[in-house]
Amino acid sequence: MAQICLLLSGAALLINGLAALKLLPRRDAAVISLVIGSIQLVLGISYLGTASPGTAAVGPNLLLEVSGMFLFGLTYLYVGVDFLLGLGSRGLGWFCGMVTLCGLLLAAAWSGEDPLLAVLWLCWSYLWLLFFLQLALGFHRLTPLIGWSLVLTSQASATVPAFMGITGRWPASPEAAAAAAAAAGALTVLLLLAGGLARRGRRSAAVVGSFDVLGAGG
Repeated sequence: MAQICLLLSGAALLINGLAALKLLPRRDAAVISLVIGSIQLVLGISYLGTASPGTAAVGPNLLLEVSGMFLFGLTYLYVGVDFLLGLGSRGLGWFCGMVTLCGLLLAAAWSGEDPLLAVLWLCWSYLWLLFFLQLALGFHRLTPLIGWSLVLTSQASATVPAFMGITGRWPASPEAAAAAAAAAGALTVLLLLAGGLARRGRRSAAVVGSFDVLGAGG
């Protein structure tokens, strides 16, 4: 169940990133977020329901996995409802701030048993932090950075790990620590690339704006 939710997250992150870059309509991203968020919440409840109360199956790992599924599902659901109902996004921003802290706690909780998942939670916490800064605190200049960060990390932090889990290569692989180190390096490079692309886009927009001003003045 958790791997299926992660696979769906890869699609949601990509679509929302493209919408932030204005390559797709925001309404498209809102609808897919609403659908995927609803599916993830249903899967999370079903996953939790597979273990009988009071048994060893309802252990810390199961609760940690379901907590992550709920955090993603609620975020996507909130994103879709926020846009479609025009709520203003500030509440969504503060929600993302809270989820950022939860993500850091989950990263710490998984660091010993599943270092790869801990690295992924650090990446996702950073993405939630960007949304908090943009939506709650009004740092709207971060929009290009958010868009590129979502697009570039969506597959590396969600789709690829999901397929690794579905095919049994994660988290049972004995090379988990090496995979975590490789993932940390790859995601860091992708996030730095996203920052470079965002700055390049702002400079290009500034140059175009300067030409427009000069043309108007002429």
